[in-house]
Amino acid sequence: MTPALAARPDTPSPAAPVGPEPKHTTRPSRVIGVGTAVTEHSYTQGDLLDLFDITDPRVRSIFLNSAIERRHLTLPPRDSDGTFVRETQKDLLAKHTRLALDMGARAVRTCLDDAGLDLADIDYLCCVTTTGFLTPGLSALLIKDMGISPGTSRVDVVGMGCNAGLNALNATAAWSMAHPGQVAVLLCAEACSAAYVMDATLRTSVVNSLFGDGAAAIALRADPPDAAGPAPDALPDGAGAQAGPRLLGFASHLITDAIGAMRYDWDDSQHKFSFYLDPDIPYVVGAHAERVVDRLLDGAGLRRSDIAHWLVHSGGKKVIDAVRVNLGLTRHDLRHTTEVLRDYGNLSSGSFLFSYERLLQEGRARAGDYGVLMTMGPGSTIETALVQW
Repeated sequence: MTPALAARPDTPSPAAPVGPEPKHTTRPSRVIGVGTAVTEHSYTQGDLLDLFDITDPRVRSIFLNSAIERRHLTLPPRDSDGTFVRETQKDLLAKHTRLALDMGARAVRTCLDDAGLDLADIDYLCCVTTTGFLTPGLSALLIKDMGISPGTSRVDVVGMGCNAGLNALNATAAWSMAHPGQVAVLLCAEACSAAYVMDATLRTSVVNSLFGDGAAAIALRADPPDAAGPAPDALPDGAGAQAGPRLLGFASHLITDAIGAMRYDWDDSQHKFSFYLDPDIPYVVGAHAERVVDRLLDGAGLRRSDIAHWLVHSGGKKVIDAVRVNLGLTRHDLRHTTEVLRDYGNLSSGSFLFSYERLLQEGRARAGDYGVLMTMGPGSTIETALVQW
């Protein structure tokens, strides 16, 4: 794969207006709550090398130079002699269902608590996952298991990969704006422990060194035009930051020349799916990051220097570095991204929401601040969103 891929003209995607909303129109969707959850057990990279008795110096180097200190994983059961049992694809699908339902329910409840809501307030549920296929989908199973109203509108986004959280956020925000006053919840639930092939090849070692289990949920609501109180733009400086940011617009870019750089293949020798990552993908993503980010900002009349907060998918050390260099960002700009990678690994579609939660906990977002959300994944795809507190 050649990192410098040929440029093609893009057709700008319309972004929601950044200034005061016109009268008699719905205000943009606003984030009103966030929650995350992980699985029970976590391991250092050294723990995993020892547990699986990995001695190949090349594989050990991949694990130990990943900028990941610890990940949450659900390892296979052990047999009587202490060795890990080989999980079939059927076993992995059952694990995916169990972990996604458990983590997903906890993330949704935490999100609702953060928003001051309960299960009865959910009007729309969008569930994202790539680590297993379910029919009926995760949304239906969660509605049944959690006791959410069976009249709740729902959609499942399956198989889009690490970028899918922003694809789904775009659709969820659109539903929210079309139903002002109602609550929309987006859940990203990724049981990456259910998507591993355990062998000693370099191909699988890259994947096995990177991903972790995690789920993240975010709640949105759009106020109707006649809602009581001033519009967010009318608030004095510093007021209203804790209400959460408005979603102003989205921009996407599909790198068609790298369509196979991240993919699931069927492994005949293992009788299960195996994920593939092209070693050049960090450089390919980095080379295209400027184009989609600048298109996102141009639509709002902004420059990169106007952005106070950057929340980027924790795709891996090389991916983060490539994005940082190509966008001219500092390590401080991407501190939450690198911290999430360090503490959890790559959490696939929900990674950027773990970074968003950390930004809120830091308490540095102020009313009027702009932020850019960015995810990358199979396609190869870069997704972005512009938000304002």
